[in-house]
Amino acid sequence: MDRAQKAELIKSLTEEFSSSEVIVVAHYAGLTVAELEDLRVQMKTAGGQVKVAKNRLAKIALKQTENADIDDLFTGPTLVAYSGDPVTAPKIASKFAKDNDKLVILGGAMGMTQLNADGVMELAKLPSLDELRGKIAGMLTQPAAKIAMVVQAPGGQVARVISAYSEKGAA
Repeated sequence: MDRAQKAELIKSLTEEFSSSEVIVVAHYAGLTVAELEDLRVQMKTAGGQVKVAKNRLAKIALKQTENADIDDLFTGPTLVAYSGDPVTAPKIASKFAKDNDKLVILGGAMGMTQLNADGVMELAKLPSLDELRGKIAGMLTQPAAKIAMVVQAPGGQVARVISAYSEKGAA
């Protein structure tokens, strides 16, 4: 890789890290190409990205962002998972690490907050933004539905009483 290619890679990594809400760093020693590709596909379908870059270049790219200083995590064969949603990358990475013991989560960053491996796992347990939005929408529509049921109930009771009297009179 020549100097221009390295500069371009650093530039693209810097842009991607800057636009990401969370960054997860993990060791991938022992993963086959098929397993690594499976992780990439899972991450991409969920809205995240996985990159394997030289540690030195990833450190340079991270220094140019406003993310926490996580240089110490970049030792050995590392990969970086990141996403615009603060829960997506940790959730997919931790799920993959549970299924495959060769992927070891080292830690990460969420903005200026440095995360250790336990912090990434805790972040993975949180519901995604879409799940939270669905819960909020359900909570907002629930009172209106209850009000509609209460308003309709007296009319239904009156109709049942009249129906019972009409059936009684017919009998």
